[in-house]
Amino acid sequence: MMIIRPISGKDLDAVYELAKSAGIGVTTLPANRELLSQRIEESERSFSERIEQEHAYYMFGLEDTEAGTIVGVSAIKARVGLDEVWYNYRVSTTVNASKELGIHKQTPTLYLTNDMTNCSEICTLFLHEKYRNSFNGQLLSKCRFLFLADFSERFSNKIFAEMRGYTNEQGQSPFWEDLGRKFFSLEFSQADYLSGIGNKAFIAELMPKYPIYVPFFSQEARDVIGRVHEHTRPALAMLESEGFNFNGLVDIFDAGPLVESFVHGIRSVRDSAKRFVMPVQKTGAGDIAEPYMISNRSFSNFRVGLLDSDQIKSDTVSLNHDLMDHLQLGAGDTVRVVALKAKRSDA
Repeated sequence: MMIIRPISGKDLDAVYELAKSAGIGVTTLPANRELLSQRIEESERSFSERIEQEHAYYMFGLEDTEAGTIVGVSAIKARVGLDEVWYNYRVSTTVNASKELGIHKQTPTLYLTNDMTNCSEICTLFLHEKYRNSFNGQLLSKCRFLFLADFSERFSNKIFAEMRGYTNEQGQSPFWEDLGRKFFSLEFSQADYLSGIGNKAFIAELMPKYPIYVPFFSQEARDVIGRVHEHTRPALAMLESEGFNFNGLVDIFDAGPLVESFVHGIRSVRDSAKRFVMPVQKTGAGDIAEPYMISNRSFSNFRVGLLDSDQIKSDTVSLNHDLMDHLQLGAGDTVRVVALKAKRSDA
């Protein structure tokens, strides 16, 4: 059985192995054991409310209960840009015109901004390659929306995600090669890693503050502005189906796009509903035809699993004792449920 739960210190080895296999571009999951240990501790403090609410970082793990190990992670950062400056480029337009010469020129331009300061970020999404099947990826990503649905007061009204930008087979970013390297004299992988471990001071010190005209870039670099990595396309499509849209901002390293939504506009938040738990001995053949997510609505002991649509009635959900045990539920408890996938008319 696949269950979402908060990450704990005992999961460090599994999370470290995931980080080592993540590769370049997954900035918030660096293969640094000491840093990962700190982030897990930060998450534990957040779930136990031993940290200021605006500085909280909630890290979730997808556990294969039969194997007894974490096979994927995802997270929510309550606010960004409060401890350190948060940078992005806004893709905008500069207009130059001369009536006398009959010239009206529109030039794509990048402006360094801090526009996402104080917004909430969904981040740190990575799933073990072996488990990239069935409903695992969607469960790992969308479980966070059920957490937002019940505890929205802990987050900003605006939620965003930085999508991994394009890199070639050698791990090089055309955008970085045309821009970042000229100011940082670093390999893309090194700059990305430094940013991921929280060493962002060099960005403020070295990044040009003036607008940058896109036509000065090579065609290859221009083509990747706002483009996601091939491996990230399914994650982007998933977020778009939930109501996220490109907001005109891109990452300063690889030019990957930012997508955002208001909390109340996220499908899994908007369409989720509460039901009461009704224990049963069996719930069908075991195969899930139309998956729904179900959360136990606990803050400190948050759990999410999957059930079939035919287990959901107007006021109740029918759960066997095995799923109830894994979700830490009892008869009569209130749960939150929502369809895992958007209906065709909603997408």
